[in-house]
This record gives sequence, C-alpha cells and structure tokens, in this order.
Amino acid sequence: MRIVVHGQQAFGKAVLEALLKRGDNVVAVYVAPDKEGQKPDPLKEAAIAAKLPVYQPKSYRKPGEVYDQFRALKPDLQVMAYVTLFVPSEFLHIPTHGSIQYHPSLLPLHRGPSSINWPIIQGRSETGLSIFWPDDGLDTGPILIQKKTPISDDDSLGSVYFDRLFPQGVAAMLEGVDLVKAGKAPRVDQDHSKATYEGWCTPESGHIDWARQGYHIHNLVRGCNPAPGAWTTNGGKKIQIFETKKLPAVDPKGIGGAMGQVMEIDAQGFTVACADGRIRVLRCRGEAAKMTGAEFAAAGGVKVGDKLGS
Repeated sequence: MRIVVHGQQAFGKAVLEALLKRGDNVVAVYVAPDKEGQKPDPLKEAAIAAKLPVYQPKSYRKPGEVYDQFRALKPDLQVMAYVTLFVPSEFLHIPTHGSIQYHPSLLPLHRGPSSINWPIIQGRSETGLSIFWPDDGLDTGPILIQKKTPISDDDSLGSVYFDRLFPQGVAAMLEGVDLVKAGKAPRVDQDHSKATYEGWCTPESGHIDWARQGYHIHNLVRGCNPAPGAWTTNGGKKIQIFETKKLPAVDPKGIGGAMGQVMEIDAQGFTVACADGRIRVLRCRGEAAKMTGAEFAAAGGVKVGDKLGS
C-alpha cells in the first residue's frame, strides 16, 4: 500500500519513523510550509534523511498543480499526523482508501486546535484520542479508532500529551493503517449532538482570576502547563504559574484576606487567597527561569501581603 504521510513537528516525525521502521511503503511526505527564521520542521528533516520526496503547499483549497502532484504519487492512503491547514474533501479522497487523521480528544468532544488543554482546564476525569476519517467539517468525520486515558488531579498538559497521547497516538495511527490494509477499518458516525468546540488556548486564556474557586485555578494551571502558561501579575510584573496545590476550602489556621493576596510563604511555596480558601503556588517564573514558589519568594518575587492580579 502506497502511503503518504502528511503532518508536522515531533508527532509527524514519530509517525513517519514508526511506519518506515516496520517496512511500510511511504512514498512521499507533506509538511507545513517553512517559517522564516525558524528551524526546518522535524518531519521534513526526517523525510529528507529517509530520501523521500517532500511537498509543502501553502494551501489545498483550489484544485490545480497541488492536486496533480498528489495524484501522480498514486497514493493508496494519506496518514495525517498533526495537520493544521484546511484540506478539502476532494484532496482527502484522492488516495484509493482516502485519508485518516489523528486528533487528541474523544471526538465529538473538544473539536478544535487546543483539544488537550481544555479537558484539563474544564476538570474532566478522562480524555483520549481519535483516529478518524476527515471531511470538510472541523474534526467532524467518522471515527476509525478511539483510545481513552484518565486525567488525574496531578496531570498537566505536558504529562497527558507526552506520557500518553503522543505514544498512544503513534501506535493508534499504525493500528489504523493495518485496519485499512486488512479492509476492516470502521467508519462510525460521530454523535454531533454531543459535540463541543473550543478555540485556541491562548496566553490570554491562561489569565488567573483569583476570585474563582481553588479547583478552577488549579485546573487552569495544569491545563496551561507547559504552554501557554497560566499567569498573574504582581505590581505590574507578570508571573507565570506552572504548578499549584489545592488546599482545604476551610482554612484550619483561620487566615483570611482579599482574593489574590499572598497569605503565607513556607518551604513549599507561597499561599494565595482565592474564593473558597487558599491555593499554594509550587512552581512559577517571573523574569528569570522557572523556580519553586519558595525560591521565587526568596528572590523577592512576592512577599506576604502582596495582592496578585493588580
């Protein structure tokens, strides 16, 4: 089966290398266009190292040379591993068996570009990945494979993706290829009535509102770690917060204070008042490198009585 890998970044590279390692017949690679001043995409570098032809169209919206080049490859299957450009169904259907795509959520939940951040931010107890048959909608096509993974109270974007959804996603893409080869690949329609969509999780999305309850703040920090990073301010200076610990809603010490006020500094970090009590900041970054909350306080980043967010 003649396979074209279409994707970018580390995930696309990992899928390409996994296919080549087991002997699949990859005939070409499609990669996002180069960005001026940035290093070549890892998938592009891996394709060149494997002596595969590389194509980098800026758009797939209009039939023409881009479509003719793709048809000339006589592809049987397009494997889409992290594709952000819109690819119309006419292009998707050129391969004999069509195209399959990876999406890091349990579709139809969390359609859209930041589908790992939002389940954590929203406090869900599980997420997963989908291998699906893309169409002209945004993550709306029929499902081929789904895999679930729990989200613990200590998980972050980084742990959910790099520890689980990344390696599981590579394995699931290979499983999808095998099902297509065997003629046993299902097409299960999504229940569109249960669909959710969220846009990009931007730096502004990570702004901490200390008037919210501790679990909301904790989930926001986890869902933005490592990127885009949850943040607050102190005296006009930005502080990024990467790890927190929820504290009991009823403060046994009876410490009160305005929401956002630094109430205590100890060997673990610094404690901030929020809507239902306090939350401890364990790891953060000001103008310097990441450090523990205690190190940040010792360096003068915060002191007891400071009002964060103002």
